[in-house]
Parts: sequence; structure tokens; C-alpha cells
Amino acid sequence: MRIPPAEFLALDLEVHARLKGIPLRDVSVVDLSDGGDDRTIADVRRLLDAVKAGAPLPVRLLVGLRRFLGRVFHWDGPGPALRPLYERPYEMVSEARNATVHAFSCMALQRRPGGYRLFWAIYVENVSAFTPFYMAAIEPFRRFVVYPAILKSIRAAWTSPPS
Repeated sequence: MRIPPAEFLALDLEVHARLKGIPLRDVSVVDLSDGGDDRTIADVRRLLDAVKAGAPLPVRLLVGLRRFLGRVFHWDGPGPALRPLYERPYEMVSEARNATVHAFSCMALQRRPGGYRLFWAIYVENVSAFTPFYMAAIEPFRRFVVYPAILKSIRAAWTSPPS
């Protein structure tokens, strides 16, 4: 579910200082019931890795299409698509830079009564005049397919104890 950025910006997170001046594109959240005490962002990262490996078909198709277009139009470099910048117990930030965007993905985990809330914020810096058009073109896919599917998969896997 998307939320107003103010709720995310009110959290005491390092990302606010590190990415000051880079536009916050959107924030999604998912409430995670219970899951046990002392869960951290490392648990979320492990779940995210598993989700990526077994992503739902629509997500795999969209990612495959984006990779294909990236090769055809030479948008992407040879390195990894997303590289980690830092990870704290309740916060992690990754970066992706290519010919279309310079983007940052921040996930933050907050303990709440009965469980946790996972925030997923996306910051995007323009790399060219094409960036706003690219972001507008992928908006419906990110908003209605990719992010909901990933967050739903994380929520489904959350209640399993961390390994």
C-alpha cells in the first residue's frame, strides 16, 4: 500500500541525511504480523532474496522485458543492476544507476504492536531529460504489479522464523 511520504520521513533514519536533495518518488508499506522478537532488516533482505528467486510470473515477465529493452537501447552497464550502499539493523539502502535513472531503494523496518511495518521508499534522481518520461512509463507497472507482488510475498514468508 502506498502512503504519504511524511510518515516515512518522520522516521529516525540515516537515509534522510544521506539522500538529502534527491527526490523521494514514493513510499509503500506492508504490515507484518508478529514474526517473532528481534527481527531485523537482515531478515527482510533474506526474504527479499528468496522472493526475487521465485518472483510471480508477471514480475518475472516485466523484469525480463526491462532487461531486454536495456540491452537493445544500451541503457544498462555490465555491472549488477542494484548494489547495496549500507545496511543497519532496521534500515538498508541499495543503489541502481543506468542510462535511465539514478535510483535508491530504502527498506526500513519498524516494530509496532502485534508485529512490524516495512517501509519501502524509492528515491530517483534524473540522469537525463529522458528520466521523467521513463519513470512515467513504468509507473503503473511498479505501482500495481511489481511492488504489490514483492510486498505480498514478503508478508507471506514473514511469519516463518528467521534461519
